[in-house]
Amino acid sequence: MSLPAPNPVPALRLPTVAPLADSALEARLQHLIDRKTKPTGALGRIERLALQIGLILRSERPVLDAPQMLVFAADHGIAAQGVSAYPQEVTWQMVENMLAGGAAINVFSRQMGLALTLVDAGVAHDFAPRAGLVTRKIAHGTRDASVEPAMTTDECIRALEAGRELVRALPGNAVLFGEMGIANTSSAALLLAKFAGVPLSAAVGRGTGLDDAGLARKREVLERALARHAGATEPLDVLAALGGFEIAMMAGAMLQAASERRVVVVDGFITGAAQLAARALAPQVHDYCVFSHLGAEHGHAALIGALKAEPLLAMGLRLGEGSGAALAWPLVDAAARMLAEMASFESAGVADRDA
Repeated sequence: MSLPAPNPVPALRLPTVAPLADSALEARLQHLIDRKTKPTGALGRIERLALQIGLILRSERPVLDAPQMLVFAADHGIAAQGVSAYPQEVTWQMVENMLAGGAAINVFSRQMGLALTLVDAGVAHDFAPRAGLVTRKIAHGTRDASVEPAMTTDECIRALEAGRELVRALPGNAVLFGEMGIANTSSAALLLAKFAGVPLSAAVGRGTGLDDAGLARKREVLERALARHAGATEPLDVLAALGGFEIAMMAGAMLQAASERRVVVVDGFITGAAQLAARALAPQVHDYCVFSHLGAEHGHAALIGALKAEPLLAMGLRLGEGSGAALAWPLVDAAARMLAEMASFESAGVADRDA
């Protein structure tokens, strides 16, 4: 008797992310920025950010419309190895806290006028349907990456596709990213080591607050995971072996946002790892990303360095949830408004410096 054929793994479909470079538009934007009523370069990082936003939105008078905060939540099988100071059930409990409006990201989103959507990408808990929650659960958490691949190829592709679908359904031209998931700093550290060649000693940190013994145990577990999946070299294989459902879904969402020429605001260490995965799949996505802050998690500095990114803030944050992205949002908005609304020397009738 012949066995039924296994279901085929769906092919990975990536959106087209156009190169951001446009020398003619860049020259016009730079001229406009230089002619604002200020000394050349006086607004520093804001000027470079304004140029990036103008290029992304292809506008000399950009307006950031209906910014969306997406927070992806999922659990990780590697948590069973004791790599986190908190138990796994904190993931779903914190999602409930967010749904009740009590988390930091709720406070900051309300303050900044950001539309907040929580996404169940793979939490080991079933939530009752309610406003503000989108269920795209791939499974009740990934597998233990120190023992086997965290995801199958099929699961990883489904997570990427789900992220793309979520963004396609959202209004606006800016998406901010956050996450929640006990043990996801372990997944992020593994992805940083694999995608960027960063030693685990520089990638692994205390996460939610491990003591010295816990940190040593985490490093040992991640060394085993990295060795077990040494043969994974293609981006999709690496992401499936070592990633999390929320990280893969964020990567897909970032790819889709960039393909639609939306501004992508990256939060901290875990969202940065998702950006690493997205960049491995489509390198151009990097140019659409604004990196909100340099966090206190040990591996974040190495990740920022590997990405050659220029974060907007450095405030010792290590919360996640998209909190750093939300706090940086006023600077992103200010940069766009400066380009669109600030007077030039000519329009204001202000004398420029002597030639």
